[in-house]
Amino acid sequence: MTTRQIEATILGQTYRLACSPETEAALLEAVARVDSEMSNIRNHSNVRGQDRIAVMAALSLASELLRLQTSVRHGEAFPAEEIRRTMRQMNEQLGAVIQQYGV
Repeated sequence: MTTRQIEATILGQTYRLACSPETEAALLEAVARVDSEMSNIRNHSNVRGQDRIAVMAALSLASELLRLQTSVRHGEAFPAEEIRRTMRQMNEQLGAVIQQYGV
């Protein structure tokens, strides 16, 4: 597996990160999410210091992840494959209606 170095900026600080070409897009999306969360905390709270902001952002993101995992476990959120299956069924039904009425 090939790894490459990318530069990512979080809260004005640049980091060099290693990733494979296949995971680069997901890593950059995660960087953007962390940067957004940290910026939000810095701009809308009294928390100061990057280490404290990072801890608060980590807690916020972990809490969000735990809520999502709980909702998936309780069937309140649909797994991605279930959503794709439902979308295929809806498209087939729409296709049948369009064909039936010649729209």
